[in-house]
Amino acid sequence: MAYDGKILRRATARYDEDKQRRAEEFRARQRICYGKEPRLEEIDRELRLTMAKIVQSGLRRGTDPRSAIAALKEENLALQRERGELLAGLGYPVDYLIEQPNCKRCNDSGWTDDGMCRCLRDYYAREQNAELSRLLDLGHQSFETFNFDFYSRLPDLEQGISPYQLMEKNFDTCRDYAYEFSARSGNLLLSGDPGLGKTFLSASIARVVSDHGYSVVYDTAAHIFERMETQKFSRDDGDEADDDVTRYLKCDLLILDDLGTEMTTGFVQSALYRIINTRLMENRKTIISTNLNPAELGKRYGAAIQSRLEGEYRILPFFGDDIRKLKRK
Repeated sequence: MAYDGKILRRATARYDEDKQRRAEEFRARQRICYGKEPRLEEIDRELRLTMAKIVQSGLRRGTDPRSAIAALKEENLALQRERGELLAGLGYPVDYLIEQPNCKRCNDSGWTDDGMCRCLRDYYAREQNAELSRLLDLGHQSFETFNFDFYSRLPDLEQGISPYQLMEKNFDTCRDYAYEFSARSGNLLLSGDPGLGKTFLSASIARVVSDHGYSVVYDTAAHIFERMETQKFSRDDGDEADDDVTRYLKCDLLILDDLGTEMTTGFVQSALYRIINTRLMENRKTIISTNLNPAELGKRYGAAIQSRLEGEYRILPFFGDDIRKLKRK
């Protein structure tokens, strides 16, 4: 999995803040206990000393340290028993003054030999959802809340299928894509008029894929091209634009929304080709949402882009009445 550096920095900061908070809570616990029973502070100090002595004995050369280590371990155990008895007398658990890691798999480092630990991955998912929620209504847009009631069940004479039946197929495809997302997944092109559920399904996919630990970036085509133009031509915001463009190119799943609503220029055509081609070559997955059909996309962005979209993307057509207008009525 690829991790978004911007999101990972935020997640790591939250992770470290919570770790520091737990450490401060433990120290506060110590102060309360020491105030009630000063002998507990003496025991903890003696335990630190015996541990240091055990390490020194284990490293000592020229003599057999085993008997000394055994004696020190017995002294250590006796101190632990005394501490437990004193804590029990105060009504606390015997391990109340033993600082335990919140995650035993990584010992609160956030990383294991296999990579990012699940505990830090949870923080990453929360930060990523917070980032996605700035542009998507993740609070309400999900597969569970999708409403088919506004889609007509009357067959369209040209399409030979009703908007309701088509949406059922598109919904099932998007849901399967989200829950089965992996490096073997394909790419999706959601094509159709505004107000037919393309953004809703994109948000639903983003929520599930993000919750499964993958890096997801959602943005509008206009803003993506703006950031890429800033990276290329501006000196003032260069570093931040570099980070944004890296996110667009390297994330596990890029959702590029509203393609075709931006002003199309030679630079935009080149930038779109770079995104599509780079992500295809590096086997990174992309979902594109647009009001244009593949032929219109070819006219606007060129035959090379049309060829890649038609050859490498699964095209999901949308048609019917504008759901937003129907809801307002």
